[in-house]
Formats: sequence, C-alpha cells, structure tokens
Amino acid sequence: MLSLVQGVVVALPRALGAPRGGSSERGAQGSAPAALPVGAAALARLRARGWAAIPPASVVAFVLIAGAAQRASAHALTYLALVAVPLLAALALSWISDRSLGAIAAAVAALFVLAWLDRGGLAGECAALALSALSCVALGMALAWVTAPAWLAGGIVAMAAADTAFVVSDLLQKPNNALNAAHPAAGLPRLQSAVFAHAVMGYGDLFVAGVFGALLASAGSRALQRRGAALTALVALGMDLLFFFVDELPATVPVALTLLWLVARRRLVLTRRPPAPVAAGRSRARPPRWALPAAPSRAPDPGAPGDRTEAAR
Repeated sequence: MLSLVQGVVVALPRALGAPRGGSSERGAQGSAPAALPVGAAALARLRARGWAAIPPASVVAFVLIAGAAQRASAHALTYLALVAVPLLAALALSWISDRSLGAIAAAVAALFVLAWLDRGGLAGECAALALSALSCVALGMALAWVTAPAWLAGGIVAMAAADTAFVVSDLLQKPNNALNAAHPAAGLPRLQSAVFAHAVMGYGDLFVAGVFGALLASAGSRALQRRGAALTALVALGMDLLFFFVDELPATVPVALTLLWLVARRRLVLTRRPPAPVAAGRSRARPPRWALPAAPSRAPDPGAPGDRTEAAR
C-alpha cells in the first residue's frame, strides 16, 4: 500500500503555472494562461543550485540530530509535523486543484479530525497518510520551483545514496524507531511518518517522491509524469519482496532508480533546450525554460511563405 502511495505522490505535483484540476496537456488555443499558484512568484526569485542539497542533507541531519538525542528529537519532530503537515497539505491542494480556500480548509480539517478520532484504525491511518502525502507534494513543488532540474536530479540520487548507506550501516534504525514510537499529547495523530497496518515508511521517502514528481512536472509532460509514477510504484513493489529477508529497506531507492532509467532512456531531458527559430511574420509562444525536446515539425509549404499547412489526407 505504501509503495503505491509513493507512486501517487509522484503523479500529483504540477508545473509552475500549469492548469490545475484538469487532465488536459494543454489549454485550448487562445485561452488565457493559467494563474500562478499562491507564493509561486516569490519562490521563483529564490532559484539557486544550493537548494539541491536539501534532500541528501535532510537524511544526514536526521541521523546526526536524532542520534545525539533520540527521544528529545523525536518528540520535537512529532510536534513540528503536527503543525506543519496540515498547513502544507492545504497549500498543496491550493496548488494542484481549483477548489476554493474554504473547501480546501474544510477538507484538511476533516482529514485531521478523522486521523485524530480514529488513530490506529484503518480510516484514521488513511487520513493521516493523505495529509503527509499532500504535504510532501507541496514541499516537492516548492523545491522544484527554486532548483534547476539537473541539480535537483542529482540531489534525489544523492539522497538515495545516503539513505542506502545509513540503512546498510544500521545507523538509521534507532533514530527511525524513536521517531515512529513518538506520540503527541492528547491522542493527536502522528504525522511524522507514513503508517498503514504493520508497514511504516519514513516521511523522507514520501518527500523524495514529491520532489521527483515535481521534477517530472517541470519537464512539461503529464504523460511522462504518469509513466514515472507507475514505474516508481512497480519498482517499490518489487523491492518489497526483500522484506522476506530483511526488516528495513531504503525506500528512496525506487525513486532514484526510476529517475536514472528515464534519463538513460532519454525520456527526461535535464539540460536547457535551445530556443527554436521563429518563422518570419509570425509570433510564437516562448518555450518553457526546462522542457522535453519538441517533435520535428513538417516542412513549410513553399507556395505559402510564412504559413504552414498540412496536406489533406
């Protein structure tokens, strides 16, 4: 179940300024451009390569801080998640859907109350999982907006490498156990990790899925993003078979493997595309800064300069 949720998180992010709440790849010709999401303009001004260090640094910082004071750090992260996760979930819904702020606030509040009242039950776990997943979508979209795709891809791979090294060396198990055992007061829901039945997935594993989904969305292709989401879920489900032999696995690896596969197959291009030439006497919309290579166009009709027509079939 949690492996499938990872795939869903990859599929949810949207590109900056992309249409929200719809499934179409492009809007109708002549339609007005989509409005930028709340806070997008401010985030766009913060673009820098250094943000790519956040994914691997989050793993290293968690091991160092939680290892130094496991109980205190776990409780602090629990209360941080209790406040930040619902707010980020609401922000994600405002970015990827066309619902009003009132409807979004009501939905997030309903999920939080359900996770609180039915903590330990199936419905409560699903509600808490939905909040955590949506919050990772918001974090992933924000990080993708301020980081160049090539650097962000490197950050995803570096996070998976660090996660694998800590799992293999058994340095991640104790901090994880302390974090998973931490409970906020008054029976409030635990939102610092993803829990479903007897399976537990770290918050960072959903976070890297959100970052990967936002990276694919920035390439400008919903088809590519859906393919990446499906492949991530399949690789994660395949890795789950290893639980017959081990008790802990680095769940960031399926995301990194999917990213490397798409890059190796040239499905995902992480370099800047050169601007295409514009025919004389015609205007053309400016291509996105980071995008997949455009399909070759038909040669122009020599009998009609400046205009392109297709022969009747």
